[in-house]
Amino acid sequence: MNDIKQLRQYLHRNPELSGQEHHTAEKIESFIMPLSPTQTVRLGKTGRAFVFDSGNNGKTTMIRSELDGLPIQEINAIDYKSEKDGIAHLCGHDGHMAIVSGLAKELHNNPPKSGRVILLFQPAEETGEGAYEVLQDSNFNDLEPDYIFALHNIPGENKHTILYKENTFASASKGMTIRLTGKTSHAAEPEMGISPANAIADIIKQFEVIRSVKSNMFSETVLLTIVHINLGEIAFGTSPGYAEMRATLRAFTNRDLDILTHEAENVIADITNREGLEHDISYSEIFPATTNSRECIEYILNASDKNSYSTKKLNSPYKWSEDFGYFTQKYSGGFFGLGSGTTQPALHNPDYDFPDDIIKTGIDMFKEIINQINY
Repeated sequence: MNDIKQLRQYLHRNPELSGQEHHTAEKIESFIMPLSPTQTVRLGKTGRAFVFDSGNNGKTTMIRSELDGLPIQEINAIDYKSEKDGIAHLCGHDGHMAIVSGLAKELHNNPPKSGRVILLFQPAEETGEGAYEVLQDSNFNDLEPDYIFALHNIPGENKHTILYKENTFASASKGMTIRLTGKTSHAAEPEMGISPANAIADIIKQFEVIRSVKSNMFSETVLLTIVHINLGEIAFGTSPGYAEMRATLRAFTNRDLDILTHEAENVIADITNREGLEHDISYSEIFPATTNSRECIEYILNASDKNSYSTKKLNSPYKWSEDFGYFTQKYSGGFFGLGSGTTQPALHNPDYDFPDDIIKTGIDMFKEIINQINY
């Protein structure tokens, strides 16, 4: 396990942002190629898939990890602290890569007896673009899995505990950008212009009405969070004629996110029409809900039982999002949590660091899932 631990710490020291993971992908490839994968496939700008093919008929099991770091300054005082200013692995993707790289060693020593096992290292999870990019790549057509699995470490939970939930595991979300265009005027004569200020205030109020008063139209919890507002310029003599708002829309199901989107767009259209404003709406960082199939949950629970790991059933989905949802829209998927410690700082905190002692837990889980399908 020392080489896997060293790999994890090397990756931690050398993080790369979403869509820029060229060196990270090369490092993973240099580690796995000596383990004799049957095939190596490039996907998107930086993605890699390593195929271990038994040569016999059977199912294709795909195991996915993520390549990208975050645009956050690390404050840890560790020997392998990030050497990139303002970039760090503060979500644990370095640990996830180490787990799947360790799994490659297991597959080299004990190849699958039926079907194929594919280890996917996916770019740009943090922006919601990577999984979509991989699926759009024509090279993925020959890799389509029967099952796809992934994990995420979960701070605040006991180390080595396996967290699971049928149906939605992590929420659907999208970033909404609203552009409001009116007419600039002198601040002494605001009636001569059309300011977006009142519209912004009303949109904020009506967004809260959607979330709370109209909650009966949703099957489960939804969130509508204003994250940024830019109104006019810093000029006391000017009444603004342009503004931008940004909000995050979040729901436990894709259907609820569609309803939430429709309701929010109606509010914006009604208010801007009343105020005499033009408006434009665009979306980014779109994450479908990550949903688990019952069959894949059974594989996960059997694997935890075989390894004698404790399990914890979640009562509700996590509010954060994962672009693994793009895969579970098309394929039978299993996404589970791996407890990374009750005192572990939260994901995306500047003092987070993936604990090396849960790497083996992740390897054991994936190894046993594969044993059930490909041996």
